[in-house]
Amino acid sequence: MNNYELMVIFTPVLSDEDFKAAQKKFAGLVTENGGSIVAENAWGLKSLAYPIQKKTTGLYWVLEYIAPSDFNEKLKIQLLRDESVLRQLCTKLDKYAVEYNAKKKSGVKTGTEKAVEA
Repeated sequence: MNNYELMVIFTPVLSDEDFKAAQKKFAGLVTENGGSIVAENAWGLKSLAYPIQKKTTGLYWVLEYIAPSDFNEKLKIQLLRDESVLRQLCTKLDKYAVEYNAKKKSGVKTGTEKAVEA
């Protein structure tokens, strides 16, 4: 079992219900295949760096999960088949990234915060 982080950019024309349904669909796919979800974060509507399919914004969603290594190919196929997905990126997290994410979620200083001037 490895730690992974999945970032998906959905088309901005999805309604809130469709966006939540898509999130639930892919999160359920992880748990159905023997994985577990560590964290889920819907960033919402953000501007894209460059247009994708003539769209300048997208609905961002980040999922951190633990799953067997052979599962990612199944997940990739499902993401590519879904027409509401503009882009997706799955990254394997090393032990330092897992530790960093855990610290960030718990509120402990990670050392990468910007200094606030008085």
